[in-house]
Amino acid sequence: MISIPCTIMRGGTSKGLYFLADDLPADVAARDALLLAAMGSPDERQIDGMGGAHPLTSKVAIVGRSAHPQADVDYLFLQVAVDKAEVSDSQNCGNLLAGVGPFAIEQGLVAAQEGITEVRIHMVNTGSIALARVQTPGCEVAYEGNARIDGVPGSAAPVMLDFLDVAGASCGALLPTGRAADVIEDVTVTCIDNGMPVVLISAADLGKSGYETPAELEADGELKARIEAIRLKTGQMMNLGDVSRKTVPKMSLVAPAIKGGLVCTRTFIPHRVHEAIGVLGAVSVATACMIPGSVAQRVIDRNMPAGPQTLDVEHPTGFFTVEMECEIEKGAVTVRRSALLRTARKLMEGNIFVAAENRLS
Repeated sequence: MISIPCTIMRGGTSKGLYFLADDLPADVAARDALLLAAMGSPDERQIDGMGGAHPLTSKVAIVGRSAHPQADVDYLFLQVAVDKAEVSDSQNCGNLLAGVGPFAIEQGLVAAQEGITEVRIHMVNTGSIALARVQTPGCEVAYEGNARIDGVPGSAAPVMLDFLDVAGASCGALLPTGRAADVIEDVTVTCIDNGMPVVLISAADLGKSGYETPAELEADGELKARIEAIRLKTGQMMNLGDVSRKTVPKMSLVAPAIKGGLVCTRTFIPHRVHEAIGVLGAVSVATACMIPGSVAQRVIDRNMPAGPQTLDVEHPTGFFTVEMECEIEKGAVTVRRSALLRTARKLMEGNIFVAAENRLS
């Protein structure tokens, strides 16, 4: 067996393995083979590795010093498939992003400041920049605190994330088709990318209420096949190419809010249904609510004003609060700011062991 330094962290509503870039092979194929072994993939239980048998717990963050002039560290997110020998870098992960700042500080990549330490993070997957504000009383990372987020029990120290330039990061434009709405497979959709490529569909247009549990939606084979057919077509339209083996775009069913929020969501990620909603997925959905003529705007049945907004996106286990500032002129929306609250917790730090056949090269 060989061992590699590793930290296991909860970031937002996900959990993953955090590595220093220098501790992993530079060769992509060798790196991916090592990560598959570390997670225990492919195996639906991931019983021989650290994966938790679900996409939300089979994630990797690779962090290193950045050469980007506006960033302190680079963050590469990798989604490790559970039941396939597949590692994808086709998307960001805003949940694991919450742990990048604390990890970078504790690993000596960023010097801790008294009170709050700002970490500027280059999200390598899309080339965007995020600013994380980490609680560091006494110049040490604090994990305990009073901040609560839905989908995570208890409370923890807040990690504020500010996304500086994520609109169109993956698809080239906020509205990659150039339109607020398109009709695909006889269904009206909105294709949007404000940090995460997402396709929005009114749940009612697919014969659903939008309030079903994730298990109920996953058990509907006909629904899943229809959503996948739409996803494959919209992937091409969103400049993502053939997405049959990609984890983007995400597919979000939207319905009128029932818990006091702005809109209700059920999100396919893309083949399982999220128990909550991804960070950047929530940002894209909230942004769609601001766009006149979008599926989301039609579902909420009102026009949103420009300027600073606090938008609550409902999901199966609560809601996600997104702070936004947009300009709206002649129906065109320009995003000036997207920010939100997350928390993170270090679960374990040490070495992860894999078979010698995965030796670093």
